[in-house]
Order: sequence, then structure tokens, then C-alpha cells
Amino acid sequence: MKSYKVVGNGVPLEECNSEIPQPQGKQVLIKTIACGVCHTDIHIHDGYFDMGNGNQIPSRVTEPLTMGHEIYGEVAGVGEKVKDIEIGKKYVVYPWIGCGECEQCKNDMEHYCGPFTSKNLGVSVDGGYGEYVLVDDSKYLFDAGDTPEELAGSYACRGLTAYSALKKANPTKGDTLVIISAGGLGLLALKIAQAAYDVKTIVVDIDDEKLKVAKQEGATEIVNSTHENAASKIMELCGGAASKVLDFVGSESSINFGYNLFGINKGGLYILIGLLGGKFDLQLPLHTFTARTISGTYVGSMQEMKELMNLVRSGKIEPVAVETRPASQASVTLSDLKLGKIKGLVCLKH
Repeated sequence: MKSYKVVGNGVPLEECNSEIPQPQGKQVLIKTIACGVCHTDIHIHDGYFDMGNGNQIPSRVTEPLTMGHEIYGEVAGVGEKVKDIEIGKKYVVYPWIGCGECEQCKNDMEHYCGPFTSKNLGVSVDGGYGEYVLVDDSKYLFDAGDTPEELAGSYACRGLTAYSALKKANPTKGDTLVIISAGGLGLLALKIAQAAYDVKTIVVDIDDEKLKVAKQEGATEIVNSTHENAASKIMELCGGAASKVLDFVGSESSINFGYNLFGINKGGLYILIGLLGGKFDLQLPLHTFTARTISGTYVGSMQEMKELMNLVRSGKIEPVAVETRPASQASVTLSDLKLGKIKGLVCLKH
């Protein structure tokens, strides 16, 4: 089988040929149909996350690694202990697989399993940039219904991340949500917010072309944060100040902009999702006085995946467009995504 592997930090992926793995026990062999290319892949490929002030924390990569955690494919084989899965049936794969032994795993929080014990597909073990993927158990497979195959895999990371973040925000009818990012993750958050909550949405970005797409996809309002008086405009649209901000960028500039949208109002909730990196100086008395909350969120649990996929199969979440490229273009796709050349979602097809 062909796969495209990380062989060094920041260097082009290497095309490799190897034997198709054979499933054993509870394992399921998935033949990859499509695999989303996510911003997290950029950090894995670069080999680090930016911590600000020139500091970096290494990403957990055992080279060579076949990346790709937004996997959609069909069952090509099963281990001898698998009884409930039909060969040829197509599934989205939940990639956030834990050790199964720690307290987090036992409490349905496998995505919180430690960085040195988890077996996350495409992050710590081989994933969907390969033609075949071994999945530990059929419980990690989810039916996507009539979802377009180029989009389905993205629900396992970007869609799930957006859904989990929205649940943490817990908006009520009539709320106005500020969504920072009109990229792929922001667009999925917009669609899920429309499907699951009766709220208004203000999408914020620095790219007018991406903002046009967000407006076409149903954003109530769009604002370019680099424009003069952008913050004042957003606060006015929110009725004086924002109350809930979801930051799918996670950079120094995005949080410095977004955190100030609360004005002097109390009780603001800032959900930090993106991993672009950097640092943030928090004014402690103001944070305390205004009773604000900054909450980090990381992908989502198996239970949240079940809830999300129920919404997906019901047809309540309107699909977004996805650019498709052959898997052989994995390296150039990572580069284009890093340079901001991709408007929305992109996937690799085998």
C-alpha cells in the first residue's frame, strides 16, 4: 500500500510502499477513501507548537509517521473477534483512541488520555494519509449516512471540536455567538451552530474572501478584524458587548482582539480552540472583577461524537463544500494550508 509519511520536521512527506496490515482480534482494517487535511497536521509536520517568546513545545511524532486523523473509508477486513461489522460498509473513524487503562479512558474521555499513552490515529500511530488504516475496535466507527465522502472524515476532528466547543459555550435561544475564523473549522462551527442552536452568529477573520464564504454559508454578520473600529462594530452588533466568543484561531492576535470584545461587562465566556500559538498577558484584576472565564477545549468525547453523528445522519447539518486533491499532493496541500491559500476545507483522496 502507498502512504505519505513525515520523515523529518518540515521536510516534504515521503511516499512509501508497504504491505497491507492484517487486522487481529478486535481490530478493523479500513481502506481509506478520503482524509481531511487539518491545521493540526501542520503542527505535527513542523514538529512543534508555538508557545510564544520564541519557545516551542515538540509535537509527539515518532518518525516515520503517516499523518491523517480525519478518516473516512470502507471496511476491508476484520480480526477474528469482530462480529458486528460488514465488509464494504463505509464509516467515519473516531481517531482519538486512548490506552483503555487510565481513569480518563475508563470515564469515556479517551481524548484526554496522556500524550505518551494515547494511540491517536495520524498523530501517534499511522493514519489516513495511507491507503489502509488499522483501527483498534469497531466501537470507533460511525455511520455518516448520506454525507459526501469528501466531507465525512472532517466530522471526526474539526466537526467534533466545533461541536464540543459549542456545548461548552451552551448558548441559549437568541444568543449572539462570536466565531473567530472563517476557515474550515470556523465554517463547520457555523453550520453546527445553525443546526443545533437558535442563535445569531458573527464570524470574524482577517481574510475578506473567507468572510464572503462564511456569509454565503449563513453567518448573520461578518467582520474583518483588521478594519478600523471592527471591535466596536462587533460589540454594537452584540448589543453593547460580546458574551460568548469562540476562538478557532488561537493566536496572540486573535485572543488579544477577541478578549476585549467583552468590554466591561461581567460574565464573558471565551472558548479557546485554535492552536496557531503564542502567548496572552492576562490582566488579573480585570479578569476577576468582570468574572470572566477562559476555557480551553480539545476535540471531543466518544459520547459527543455519537451526538454529532446523530445530527449529521439526520440531515440537520447543511454540508459545506470541500476541495479534493489526490493523496499524492499531501505535501503541497500542507504547504498551501499553512500559507492560507485554501478557502475552507480540503481532503486527500486515495
